[in-house]
Amino acid sequence: MHYVPTRPRRRLPRGAILAAATAAGIALAACSSSGGTGHAATTSSGSGKAVHIAYLSFAVENSYDAPMLAAAQAVASDDHASLKVFDANNSPQTQFTQLQDVIASGQYNGIIVQPIFGTGLTSLVKQAITKNIKIVNMDQILGPNLATDQPQVPGMAGNVVFVPTEIGTKLGNLVVQACKSKNLNPCNVGYLYDIKASALDVAVNGAFKKAIAADPAVKVVAQGQSFFSPTQGLTAVQNMLQANPSLSLIVGSDQGIEGGAQALQSAHKTGKVILVGYGASAAALAGVASGAWYADVAQAPASEGRLAVQELVQAVRTGKDSAGQDPVAQLPNGGVVTKANVSQFTAEWPG
Repeated sequence: MHYVPTRPRRRLPRGAILAAATAAGIALAACSSSGGTGHAATTSSGSGKAVHIAYLSFAVENSYDAPMLAAAQAVASDDHASLKVFDANNSPQTQFTQLQDVIASGQYNGIIVQPIFGTGLTSLVKQAITKNIKIVNMDQILGPNLATDQPQVPGMAGNVVFVPTEIGTKLGNLVVQACKSKNLNPCNVGYLYDIKASALDVAVNGAFKKAIAADPAVKVVAQGQSFFSPTQGLTAVQNMLQANPSLSLIVGSDQGIEGGAQALQSAHKTGKVILVGYGASAAALAGVASGAWYADVAQAPASEGRLAVQELVQAVRTGKDSAGQDPVAQLPNGGVVTKANVSQFTAEWPG
């Protein structure tokens, strides 16, 4: 069974997480407005039907998910909705059981799911919908198609996600641009998977390969896995450099690239190997701003948490469902961060 694994990251103090998530939500509110592939739900005044939300997180204690949860809790509080967190702690089996129990309890008229295994919750989500429970999917794709932000289960109240194939395409385009900017031929690329067998990585890598095929000078000559961890990224890039000392560029998620930057420093190759990441973490934005990283592709976890609760409250109180949306699509330059526009982005998680 392949599933999208959670991301082990540094734990932050809850107060710092909430402050960061609130600030990020404010900073990106205008970017996440109506249009594009979906629309943002309007925040309720807090009056009307009581809203009881079950929030199924794939892992609470990590720095990507924590701002998402903090933003969700802030919106629920403002809208006078109750929100109970169910932490699957990286286990798809636990998450499946939690959703079963939430549906059977009869205590919730709204559920937010952040799937670990993209198709594993589909049958239960359908069951919840038949019981008139409103469902909003968040962050990870719920269904087999990783190339769309549209709901894949009929009757869902909302779908607030990033699109893996779009990340892969943007990464590939950036790598081609970076190699051309340095007139590199060949341009020897080290590709960092997060977890190679996961559906997320398969989708990102497939789109990446299609994008770089436009330039025969770009060649992937080394691969590794970061497991969404700077420490693992450091080891993976060290191994890449030992096997392929002629690497021109390293590409991967922000945590892996953070570790890669450390490996380059230890090998006295800082500035000699191009870095391209995805996540728009605080570490990535700082790297792009300084010129240490060539570019990055954004993700927006706090915005996802905020929008998901807004849409769920709206659905419970008014019966109005929302179209699918990718908050990244509303960001400047489609979420592609460069040194020229990095000042327009606000990090929603530390990295």
